Amino acid sequence: MQIHPHSEFNHSRDRHQQGLQQLLDRLVISIERNELVRQTTNQLRESLQVDRVVLYYFYSQWQGQVTFESLSSKELSILGSTGPDDCFNNEYAALYLAGRVRAIADIELEPIQPCHRDFLSNMQVRANLVVPILIPRGLWGLLAAHHCQEPHYWSPSDIEMMQIGAQTLATDRNILES
Repeated sequence: MQIHPHSEFNHSRDRHQQGLQQLLDRLVISIERNELVRQTTNQLRESLQVDRVVLYYFYSQWQGQVTFESLSSKELSILGSTGPDDCFNNEYAALYLAGRVRAIADIELEPIQPCHRDFLSNMQVRANLVVPILIPRGLWGLLAAHHCQEPHYWSPSDIEMMQIGAQTLATDRNILES
């Protein structure tokens, strides 16, 4: 048996390089995913002419937070906001898992749960359009358009545009792998 004095060093260096490559690969995936979400939310906000479009990402069973937003004004930021635990439950999750799209033209007139109305009102939402982002393993997130200043009627083309945005995100390889 022949001992190579640098074999242990080479093995350690190879593991280190492999680890760096994996880190770099994950960073590239993250950057590409983030850019797609940023472009999608910006395009939707501009096309719908609303105050805010957000991505609510589920990081565990029905718990999540706003991870991206496109804003007409920085004062409308809700980045990092989480939903009320008692409002979004298995019942609502099942509806979105089934593909539910929820369009509310005016939260003050819509018959919704008081906790839901309070939650939306606290985020300065007057009109709300929500579509699910469904990937093969389940509900990845919600794409939501908010109009804050006044009621907003959501046309069928508005709803279709949001659904296309959600589908674009749901089929992206970087999101499917995240």
